[in-house]
Amino acid sequence: MTATVHLSPHRLDPATRDLREEVRGFLDGEREAGAFTPRCDAWMSAPDPAFSRRLGARGWIGMTLPTAYGGHGRSALDRFVVTEELLAAGAPVAAHWIADRQMAPSLLRHGTEAQRQRYLPAIACGECYFAIGMSEPDAGSDLASVRTRAREVSGGWEISGTKIWTTGAHYAHAMVVLARTDGSPADRHSGLSQFVVDLPAAGVAIRPILSIDGEHHFNEVVFDSVVVPEDSLLGERGAGWRQVTAELAHERSGPERLMSTVPLLCAWAEQLADGPGDAVADRALGRLTARAWTLRQLSLSVAAALAEGRSTEIAAALVKDLGSRFEGDVVETVRQLADTEPRTGAGGLEGLLAEAVLHSPAFTLRGGTNEILRSVVARGLGVR
Repeated sequence: MTATVHLSPHRLDPATRDLREEVRGFLDGEREAGAFTPRCDAWMSAPDPAFSRRLGARGWIGMTLPTAYGGHGRSALDRFVVTEELLAAGAPVAAHWIADRQMAPSLLRHGTEAQRQRYLPAIACGECYFAIGMSEPDAGSDLASVRTRAREVSGGWEISGTKIWTTGAHYAHAMVVLARTDGSPADRHSGLSQFVVDLPAAGVAIRPILSIDGEHHFNEVVFDSVVVPEDSLLGERGAGWRQVTAELAHERSGPERLMSTVPLLCAWAEQLADGPGDAVADRALGRLTARAWTLRQLSLSVAAALAEGRSTEIAAALVKDLGSRFEGDVVETVRQLADTEPRTGAGGLEGLLAEAVLHSPAFTLRGGTNEILRSVVARGLGVR
């Protein structure tokens, strides 16, 4: 018997309109002041610590955290609105993105009181950035087969192994590492644990992996017998797989999984509006806009479900699979139909298109390859 995905339709409260207008006004002012230039994929590729601090000062990071930890006690849907506007504007949010999106909820749920007090207020201020150590050179999207090990030593844990495709490790203040504390890779999901490792640290080598455009977003991170304190363990020993699965729901379901190329889509729409009229392009724009709205409703429903504490693993995988394919389709459609040649470093549509073309190969890979995510969905629905 097959299962189904149960998500309730959700609409944002009218009160969020005021918040949306406030965020738009702030972003308009930032652009007019020359504080940033809109970019595609900015949540991955455009870190700006000063911009993150300005967001933190306005209460737009750590929005859902309790006030006792420096947060603002707001709803997940308030956060959704702010996130949408930042992504649509192509704002430089990469510095704090991972910390705010998934590590703050994970620390709140699994961290000790000391860990919460140490990291959460700094995350909410836009002053503490995290990297995630999951993927490995020989594991790919198969996280259960990680070989990085953590063994107990006097006063703490000794971690050895290699993580790869680690976004932002070169500017992160801390990194959460998935390591095997018990058993062997053959044990699959059991025996994995998570650790918070402050950076920089003795024995941790961070090596850049340059992307096709020559930019440095990813890293290989090597742990050479790195000793961390006993209280670096995040959550329960051996519960790493369960904890990571919960984090991935946040990572895979957010609007960034469908909005990386929205700045390009908006720029193309403006070009069409100012042009003489093109029925073929107008229809293509309409189809993309309809898909964007449908995916947005799916992502919003997942956000509401997460806020209610419901499991969303299958739905989150759907958002990431369908959303990342949509992002790539935006690039290909604009490339084919826009009367514009991509030009690296240019402003406006030319520059956004060049940036999106170079970044698009990664859309279906990061956060788990789409092929793996379809397996997650198939297993969850009982069809595999």
